[in-house]
Amino acid sequence: MRVALISMLETGTAPRGALRVGGVSVAQEQLVLVLALGCERIFCLASRMSPDIAALQHEAERAGVRFQLIPGPRGLLGHVTATDEVIALTDGLFASVSDAVALLEPGPAVLVQPAESGVEAGFERIDPSLASGGALRVPGRLVERLADLPHDCDAFSALLRIALQAGVAQRPLPPAGQGDGFWTLLASEEQAHALEPLWIRRRIRHVRPFNPTRGLARLLVRSFGPALLHAGSGSRFVFGAATVLLVLAFGIGWLGWPGAALGVVALAWLLGEATVVLQRIEADRIVPPGRRFSLHGLFEWAVDVLLVALIAWAIPAGPWLGLIERLFPPVMLLALLRIVPRVLRQGWTAWLQDRALLAILIGLGLLAGLGAPLIYGLAALLAACGILWPQGPARLTPS
Repeated sequence: MRVALISMLETGTAPRGALRVGGVSVAQEQLVLVLALGCERIFCLASRMSPDIAALQHEAERAGVRFQLIPGPRGLLGHVTATDEVIALTDGLFASVSDAVALLEPGPAVLVQPAESGVEAGFERIDPSLASGGALRVPGRLVERLADLPHDCDAFSALLRIALQAGVAQRPLPPAGQGDGFWTLLASEEQAHALEPLWIRRRIRHVRPFNPTRGLARLLVRSFGPALLHAGSGSRFVFGAATVLLVLAFGIGWLGWPGAALGVVALAWLLGEATVVLQRIEADRIVPPGRRFSLHGLFEWAVDVLLVALIAWAIPAGPWLGLIERLFPPVMLLALLRIVPRVLRQGWTAWLQDRALLAILIGLGLLAGLGAPLIYGLAALLAACGILWPQGPARLTPS
């Protein structure tokens, strides 16, 4: 069985584990990390129970693992057997989950880094040339040696020295700045806030192919995302606002102002894209998989249905033009906008998925009195792209 040791000990005014980056605490990130490594039991170093620790315990138990508070490293004695493995993280380590799993999953190891950069960043020096990487994985049998040490010793430092004396392999961290991950030691709120913009920027760098609204959504999240994440509302608040705007757009269109309603739809779509970006930032949090991103697909369909209704309302009615005839052009246009990107699979087709851009374009067409011709022209252009655009290199023989 794998067990984990994380720290919420008070150092100064507050535990380092309670420091937050983009609404994610150091302890939460460490908990996600050890769960990703398959730990079945979590030992938390803390002098007393606190609201932050209680929330951490609730998240761990919701994930199906045991959570136990211990006052010091000797609390491991009697609970860790020789057949167990211990994964220990130093106090304040804020590390990329994917990077840490890749480094610790292969087997027992002490993570190390060059002393020059490591000590400057706050990590413990091991010898003249090496510093600790802030994480280790050791056999459970080594825990018994904690009985020979003072009860108030630093837990991670003690396990680090024991592991090195026992000859546990050393595994170097990747060079600093390589990739999109983070591996840093936080000791104050100032450091956490300074790290936040870069952390958010790296997490949202690869959020789906670019189109204008997604680019604007990323800018909005960089500006206002930290406040939302720290408040605990995050993507839920933004998604709720987007849903309210869709209902408002339906009401405005029903009252006979489809052009204004399309503008509201464009704003709702922008907030929907911001929701996806915020969910990407929140992706490592302990949320049941079925609840992640589960509503965004329904939101996209709701936008398409609303666009069909608004465009149909915008087309003038007449004795020769019934409801079905008015619905047919927007239904075909939205159907082609969903089909063509799947057929072509080109980078530029992400622009066809931008419903805010579509809503603004059609709204401007309505204001210019060219709504119906514009819809027919867009549908014809999409159909021509699907038929005439090259699908890939020609094959001389069947595959």
